[in-house]
Amino acid sequence: MSILAIHPGAYYHIESFESPRYAGFFDRLVRPEALDSVRLEEHAVVLIPCRTPADRMAPHAARLRAYLDAGGTIVATGESQSQLFLPGIDFTPQPTNFWWWLTPGADLGVRIAAPGHSLFTRLSQRDISWHLHGWFTPPPGAEILAVNEAGQAILYIDAVTTAGRMVVTSLDPIFHHGSHFMPATTRFLDGFLPWIRDELDSKDNK
Repeated sequence: MSILAIHPGAYYHIESFESPRYAGFFDRLVRPEALDSVRLEEHAVVLIPCRTPADRMAPHAARLRAYLDAGGTIVATGESQSQLFLPGIDFTPQPTNFWWWLTPGADLGVRIAAPGHSLFTRLSQRDISWHLHGWFTPPPGAEILAVNEAGQAILYIDAVTTAGRMVVTSLDPIFHHGSHFMPATTRFLDGFLPWIRDELDSKDNK
């Protein structure tokens, strides 16, 4: 199959999607406004990256829901207000401490909640710890992969709301990698994007 990435066009999207390090993971890039020209069913995965403006995605909410109902997979990363255009998402923002790591011995409190999951053969707890922007209340039956200091979900897989699957996180690796700020985010993408290719890039692998 293939991976379609929404490309809103900010500098951090350009760096993450078009530079050699990760460009090979995406089979097609499309601006949000051009999404109507794409046959979503031809793609096993649709990636909606960090800080995609929700008002550019909201007009496509019905098509995204139909894609999910037909068995598609959507990966939605942080700071995009995905609850405004994807089904079943309940998000609570929280104040962000951008400089916690400057305090000796500080612990952001992020924890892997499903250490046996295949994603964590590629990522460590250190690779998912940089900032916290908020948490989710996933629907019953969703698989919670990582949590904040209060045990609330920051990364989960929802295969119950629709016939498809959503991988949802409040983490914003594409923004930080593309901004050359926070090395953990590059390590995260080094594991996360190959996992998407190897584990999600098949409509039959649900």
